[in-house]
Amino acid sequence: MNDLLETMQSMAESIDTYHLLRTIPGVGPLTAAMLIAEIGDIKRFPSVKQLTAFAGLDSAVHESGTFKSKKNRISKRGSSYLRTALYQATVCAISKQIHGPRNSILFQFYQQKRAQGKPAKVAIVATSHKLLRIIFGMWKSDQAFKCG
Repeated sequence: MNDLLETMQSMAESIDTYHLLRTIPGVGPLTAAMLIAEIGDIKRFPSVKQLTAFAGLDSAVHESGTFKSKKNRISKRGSSYLRTALYQATVCAISKQIHGPRNSILFQFYQQKRAQGKPAKVAIVATSHKLLRIIFGMWKSDQAFKCG
């Protein structure tokens, strides 16, 4: 199993996008490799909305006739592996360390959602969506993560 992980990581390190994703606090070597493997070529997604749908983080609208549900959940139609990688990276990014959270931008967004009264897991999923938007922008523009 360790040989497989080492091979996967060494292959991922040869890709420029791997190093770009590793600039995001909270995205580790395995998560960066998973993101690259699941997303593939970012040019397949003309907009961040399409990437969000591919990840299954878009909302599933429940409506019929004049009825519109007030509680919308994520669709979960897309890649469960991508969703899991984003969720794990988000939890890692917002977890508090000795000197504060790893990723202050995501932590502030998470705290904002919690202040709005969202449950912890709902706030984490919303923050995962923000992380995905950040990844899309970085990958498309080929620029490293800037904190602030």
